[in-house]
Amino acid sequence: MIRLILILACLLLANITQAADLYTAKGLRDVYFAEALYHSFQGDWFEAVARLDTELGQHRRVDEPGLDKLHYHLDQAEFGVGDFELGYRMHLRAGRAITAVIEGNVDEPVRNEAIYRLARLYFQKDQQEDALHTLERIRGAIPPSVRDDLQFLRGQVLMANGRFPEAVHLFKDLQGVKSLEGFAGYNLGIALMKEGKEQDGRKYLDEAGRIPSDNPATLAIRDKSNLTLGYKLLDANDAENAKLVLDRVRLSGPFSNRALLGSGWADASHARFERALVPWTILAGREATDPAVQEALLAVPYAYGKLSFYGRAAVLYGKALESFGKEVNKLGASITSVKEGKFLQALVREELKQDADWVVKLRSLPAAPETYYLLELMASHDFQESLKNYLDLNELQKKLTIWQRDLDAFEDVIQQRRSYYQPLLPQIDRAFRELDSHMRLRLEQRAQVEKRLNAMLTAPRPDYLATAGERIALEKIGGLEKVMAGNGASAETTDRLSRLRGILLWEITTGYDQRLTDAYKDLHDLNEAVDGLKKQYNAFVRTRQAATQSYEGYDDLIRRERGRIISAQEKVKVLMARQGSMLETMAVNELTRRRERLEQFQITARFAIADSYDRAAKAQSEKSVGNQTEKGVGK
Repeated sequence: MIRLILILACLLLANITQAADLYTAKGLRDVYFAEALYHSFQGDWFEAVARLDTELGQHRRVDEPGLDKLHYHLDQAEFGVGDFELGYRMHLRAGRAITAVIEGNVDEPVRNEAIYRLARLYFQKDQQEDALHTLERIRGAIPPSVRDDLQFLRGQVLMANGRFPEAVHLFKDLQGVKSLEGFAGYNLGIALMKEGKEQDGRKYLDEAGRIPSDNPATLAIRDKSNLTLGYKLLDANDAENAKLVLDRVRLSGPFSNRALLGSGWADASHARFERALVPWTILAGREATDPAVQEALLAVPYAYGKLSFYGRAAVLYGKALESFGKEVNKLGASITSVKEGKFLQALVREELKQDADWVVKLRSLPAAPETYYLLELMASHDFQESLKNYLDLNELQKKLTIWQRDLDAFEDVIQQRRSYYQPLLPQIDRAFRELDSHMRLRLEQRAQVEKRLNAMLTAPRPDYLATAGERIALEKIGGLEKVMAGNGASAETTDRLSRLRGILLWEITTGYDQRLTDAYKDLHDLNEAVDGLKKQYNAFVRTRQAATQSYEGYDDLIRRERGRIISAQEKVKVLMARQGSMLETMAVNELTRRRERLEQFQITARFAIADSYDRAAKAQSEKSVGNQTEKGVGK
């Protein structure tokens, strides 16, 4: 009932209309399979895998699978379990499940979609040759839902394998696809550049950087296209066009800092330092933990120095040096914090994961200063995969703890059942045995009656159907006849007794057919009563067995499951320690690199301060000499 409520709730949620479409339009029949789909639509892959694995396991153990409702969705379920495992990043198991679908007797669209999923799995695991060979197995009809994504993946795989001309052809065909707006153009531009067609590549990057859209993903790829093209132009010494392109990047986007820095350097390359100060000054006022901001803290006084404002430059270099010193101290504290395990504690905070931007919100944690410097690292693919594994292990550890408590609860329930049933069952069993003996006796009597009635069909026995009163009367008449015979009764008395016997026998004989019919009707009614009695008997036996089975036979099973949970907890503990150590090492290496970079900036700033003061002093001296010279000439 609870599962049905979950499914109905799923159908009512507006953000998972796909589930409603499956359940209504596509005629989904198995409610437990629907529950697994419900969890998958929420991104709760662990629950989806667990429930679908259980349902498939039960389906395989039934005697007649065709009667199980999952039979109607078996191909989809076999494919779905691989898809769910892929979502949960169980790459090895997902690969086996999807491969089984590919090699099984399934429809062509289902098979091709499975090939697409498997190729995407290989691509994500950086097994590019395997991904390419897998895609080459696609034949025939392709599901419309994955057709464009399949072509896009094929293009990415071809690029990864160095086959740029073929990738270019595919990305060109995807230019008009709305769902890939910007992404196809960006990848096309990169593929053309890799092919050696620099100008054509720049053209498509420029087009991708001009796409009008309100979609956050499209806006992000548009900014990335502009940033990539802008720095390509800077490397080619085309500062004018580079600035135009970089200025198209949104000031509030994730690529804005690097764009502002590049825009300033584009002006500086043509000695337009006044204009370079505009983006650099904006950038210098942002979060000082960003590498681009730190570089801007040096670029701003550099520009003032080029404009001969040496005093202003010296002051700003001093402020930059002070800022770098604070950041170096923070980085040192952050490295210590990471080594003490506080970074991992911050990553697993439950309240953060309620927000889609929880990684960004790590910056607001006062107890985790290291998170200020690791957003760029945490956005990288390697760190994200390692982080997801760590978080999954953490969630699995919590589930194992919950399951262990569940086993304790099961044991309590079993003990409660045992304490309730054990005192009652002996008395019930005694009453049941007595009732059972009576029932067996009556059943034997009924069987004997049926046997006699069947025999009377061929050998009539009217005396068997005499009533109790008639039997008593015949016995009395027989007794009187014996008495009369011994006492020498009169002929009249003897005749009267004979007439009475004759009348009784006449009634018995002439009513034989009707009595036999009535006897069979009574036997039929008795059979119905016996059938009802047997049902009650069987129901009692089942209930009696269920009562015993509700608390017997679980000890070994619970003991085994508890052993498995304890073993899994030990493995998870070891894996979490290894994965956490890897994350901490990556974080410490990144923080150390950032600190070394800032230390180099400190050295640069110190030399720049000294140079600025020297230039300021020299300029002041020259100005004083010039004033004295002017006064001497005036005299």
